[in-house]
Amino acid sequence: MGDPKKPRKKWESPGHPWIKERLLREIELIGRYGLRNKKEIWQAETLARYFRHRARRLLALPEDVRKKEEEQLLRKLYRMGVLPENATLDDVLGLTAEHFLERRLQTIVYKKGLARTIWQARQLIVHGHIAIGGRRIRSPGYLVPRDEEDLIDYAPTSPFAKRREEQAQQAPSQQSQEGGAEAAG
Repeated sequence: MGDPKKPRKKWESPGHPWIKERLLREIELIGRYGLRNKKEIWQAETLARYFRHRARRLLALPEDVRKKEEEQLLRKLYRMGVLPENATLDDVLGLTAEHFLERRLQTIVYKKGLARTIWQARQLIVHGHIAIGGRRIRSPGYLVPRDEEDLIDYAPTSPFAKRREEQAQQAPSQQSQEGGAEAAG
């Protein structure tokens, strides 16, 4: 069966710890995306750095050799939802951590209106109220692929889902009552 793979950290911390501009930018990102700590920013920066590095390496290759790998890289980033379908390697070189922070489950739940605040979105995910295609996801940092984005909703067993169903059932009856009152008036 083999030994388990050695766990490695998935991020790289900044080289210098006290650069004021970076610290201010990180605080602003923490507030905007509802992050718990700077490690979550560093993970996104490491991911962006990895794809930019791959793009630079591809640009150095001869045209006939790089064509296949370039298509694979662009297709992967499109499926991740980071780049549009007609993107080029120059677009990959422009990737930032914010492109990946926008794809986090926490951010998408907030932007879809399932939570009132970005912090509530995080809590709903951790407490198991959010599911993707019926599969409960408890990690706010889950990078949502483009094809799963429309499947995000409340978990079927969540009280939030039941409350929404009740409100949906009450809404048509209220509209019919209002329509009858207007006709009588």
